[in-house]
Amino acid sequence: MEIGLVGLGKMGGNMVLRLLKGGHRVVVYDVIEAAIATAEVAGAVGARSLGELVKKLPAPRLVWVMVPSGKITDDTIQSIAEHLEYGDTIIDGGNSNYKDSQRHAAELSTKGIHFIDVGTSGGVWGLTEGYSMMVGGEKEVVERYCSIFETLAPAPDKGWGHVGPAGAGHYVKMIHNGIEYGMMQAYAEGFEILQAKKEFGLDLHNIAEIWRQGSVIRSWLLDLTSNLLATDQDLKDIKAWVPDSGEGRWTVFEAVDLNVAAPVITLALQRRLRSRSESPYSDRLLAALRNQFGGHAVTKL
Repeated sequence: MEIGLVGLGKMGGNMVLRLLKGGHRVVVYDVIEAAIATAEVAGAVGARSLGELVKKLPAPRLVWVMVPSGKITDDTIQSIAEHLEYGDTIIDGGNSNYKDSQRHAAELSTKGIHFIDVGTSGGVWGLTEGYSMMVGGEKEVVERYCSIFETLAPAPDKGWGHVGPAGAGHYVKMIHNGIEYGMMQAYAEGFEILQAKKEFGLDLHNIAEIWRQGSVIRSWLLDLTSNLLATDQDLKDIKAWVPDSGEGRWTVFEAVDLNVAAPVITLALQRRLRSRSESPYSDRLLAALRNQFGGHAVTKL
């Protein structure tokens, strides 16, 4: 099968390699020329514009977009659509908000262009391990491109599936990332407690390795934690600054809208926000209030 892929960042570039290995012809485009050249060396067909990419694909065309969520995705999908025809398909495999995906599907349908949203998980490990893909869109259109998903997944019948209409793929991926926030926070807090118990001289990497086998808390995140702790248990060179790419906060907003209590995911998101404050105002106010009512000492900067 032939596919166009727009966006050759780390994940997009690795997806190209996996598709090529699976026997697919891949036409690629990126705003960075070096990324196109690298993909060409691997066997992909390069294009220097979206129009050229579309021309190099046979009808009905399939174009997979892997760019950051938000305006750049909107602009890219709109630009590609200008070159496509009735019956062609656009896939958004980035981390778009599901409401944007619903809007894209509705807008493209007026032109007879199909839209599939694919919540994609796997990160830098996707090339070797395969990608977990949550697919939204018209069932018959999704089925048309099964070979693409089967190639990118960990196995043809594992790690991917059609979850519902347009928007459902990114919705499920949003919740997936919210759960990820909570799991990561739990591991981080647990290992911080272990690290603080100095009298036992605990080897955190050894503990992670013990938990990886047979434990009810074993997971891929624990595997990655163990890998990290094998080389640096003190994390001296890591700044306690944790970004969020949006899905966690969207999950919290959705929970509020649906009247669903989600305290763990919400607190995990709040903890990430807190990590970015060098000297939180609320903590300074607390210190000042203790001084006001109790005369407690205040540490000055």
